[in-house]
Amino acid sequence: MTGLLLIDTHCHLDFEAYDSDRAQVLERARAAGVIAVVNPAVDVASSAAVCDLAAEEPLVFAAVGVHPNSSAGFDSDQIAVLRELTGRGRVVAIGEIGLDYYRDYSPGQTQQRAFMAQLELALECALPIIVHNRDATEDVLAILADWVNGMPAEHPLRGRPGVLHSFSAPEAALERVLDLGFYVGITGPVTYKNADELRRIAARTPPDRLLIETDGPFLTPHPHRGQRNEPAYVGLVADRIAAVRASGMEELAAQTSRNAITLFNLPIAIDSL
Repeated sequence: MTGLLLIDTHCHLDFEAYDSDRAQVLERARAAGVIAVVNPAVDVASSAAVCDLAAEEPLVFAAVGVHPNSSAGFDSDQIAVLRELTGRGRVVAIGEIGLDYYRDYSPGQTQQRAFMAQLELALECALPIIVHNRDATEDVLAILADWVNGMPAEHPLRGRPGVLHSFSAPEAALERVLDLGFYVGITGPVTYKNADELRRIAARTPPDRLLIETDGPFLTPHPHRGQRNEPAYVGLVADRIAAVRASGMEELAAQTSRNAITLFNLPIAIDSL
């Protein structure tokens, strides 16, 4: 995979799983051709932590937000803190936000309230969103449709509102996601033996809407499944997608990196890809 230029658009590098060897993880990422990593937060404390890490590490960019599983105590004070953090350098998105009906960590109505409040913050700050969706596709898409359709016509997020991270919606929902202007993030499960539907989704997604992610330390791709995930493995995701799309690996890497630069407005020259 030498010579590739890859962007991991979702990795939780601030998590404890990386505390013992974070510098080495980043070095392995560079050696594998990774030129940027977007590190989304899951609550207010991690929002500050990802900003600190992005300030220290040139490879890393931050997203601030409250994950649905962390939303039980959500209030306007948390929005105020997030708003302040967006003023720090290298914050490129609001996330990870959304709905999770699989876990029972926060009531559905509370999750929805936190989600919609952060959508308004994203609109205010003109930052794209990173959306978590688990067993909540219909509610997620209904809320996103209202948000997108209510945007002013000339708003900077028109055409690039965000990404459905680690895409897990049914294949039938793909066109609705694309019609709203969202990007599709594909993670390690695309390499798993039983992931035929996800591979069809990866094949059907238009090339200019596709992103690659690790979601480290979770969802480790084959052949490292069962181990901790890390950004160096994003090339394995790209390789599997390239295969199902019958495209070259270099072409897939360059296209997904251009997409990430466009969506997150990363300070990386697209013409270098």
